[in-house]
Amino acid sequence: MAKEGPNWDGLLKWSLSHSDGTNPPPRNLSEEDRKWFMEAMQCQTVDVVKRMKEITLVMQTPEQVLESQGVTSQDIEDMLDELQEHVESIDMANDLHSIGGLVPLLGYLKNSHANIRAKAAEVVSTIVQNNPKSQQLVMEANGLEPLLSNFTSDPDVTARTKALGAISSLIRHNKPAIAAFRLANGYAALRDALSSESVRFQRKSLNLIHYLLHENRSDCNVVTELGFPRVLMHLASSEDGEVREGALRGLLELAKYRSGQVNGSSIEENEKLKQILEDRIKGISTMSPEDLGAAKEERQLVDSLWNTCYNEPSSLREKGLVILPGEDALPPDVASKHFEPPLRAWAPNRNEDTKPSSEKKQAPLLLGPGPPSSSGSIAGEENRHTSA
Repeated sequence: MAKEGPNWDGLLKWSLSHSDGTNPPPRNLSEEDRKWFMEAMQCQTVDVVKRMKEITLVMQTPEQVLESQGVTSQDIEDMLDELQEHVESIDMANDLHSIGGLVPLLGYLKNSHANIRAKAAEVVSTIVQNNPKSQQLVMEANGLEPLLSNFTSDPDVTARTKALGAISSLIRHNKPAIAAFRLANGYAALRDALSSESVRFQRKSLNLIHYLLHENRSDCNVVTELGFPRVLMHLASSEDGEVREGALRGLLELAKYRSGQVNGSSIEENEKLKQILEDRIKGISTMSPEDLGAAKEERQLVDSLWNTCYNEPSSLREKGLVILPGEDALPPDVASKHFEPPLRAWAPNRNEDTKPSSEKKQAPLLLGPGPPSSSGSIAGEENRHTSA
């Protein structure tokens, strides 16, 4: 069956043939040709603000009403996935509040479906990422409270992890939010998160701990009193390389802070840390060349931590394992000559634990003409394409 819609290939060839300078200027378009051209353009153009208003209308509709109209939790997830694409633009992210969509989005953090709670947190993370205006709007809408609640007590570990990701994006370079996080016992929640069996949850927690300690050195006293050194030393022997690196980074921040304090670590803690570092040095020394290359940051962290705590280089340096041959040379910069940085290129990966899909997911409209005007209810589920 022939594909319906405009002949885009023909339009492309026509445009190229009249823009390469080899042909004379085209004739004036007839009214019929102009109408066809405008319709072709409009059918491929999405009014993002209009679509965001439609999504906002759905988010404002009570859950039981949506269910009565046949709207499933998967439909809502797909809709939020579409919204997330729209708010990748900082302008659209900031506009979400002005069209009334931010508050109902935050309401989805309390949805009865764990997947919707997780997806809503992911959208919030995108909105506030490197975006001071939206960070302020979310704080003013009391968005930190449900995120903290999901982070600390959601029964679903994915929802907890996504909430933590949103908190991390919300409080970065945001002093009022950091202060609110601290007052809400956020550090105690991070300590508890490190005891999770989820490696991904541990990684995200360690990343946020390192950021907070690096930005607020005085908080080292708080985390020490909460027992972080013992937990971090335990995780420094984790089987997961990223967890080990995160724990070593945290210990290094604490060691740097303590080195300038009158009262440093206890003798017991020092001996335990020394034993852990010696074990890591032994493990690194027996690694294959391939594993050594992958453990570059861990090697340097172990050496830096040893040097900070004991005022001498580690045996890794004597063995030539801190910096391997060729590692001190910067790789050639090839890509920057050909590519411009993408949108928010310097932002942390908001979806580091999700693999990209090879197919573009088309979210359902969810809003249609509906039944006769007398009912005024929301239309049922429309056809949609799901990703592989």
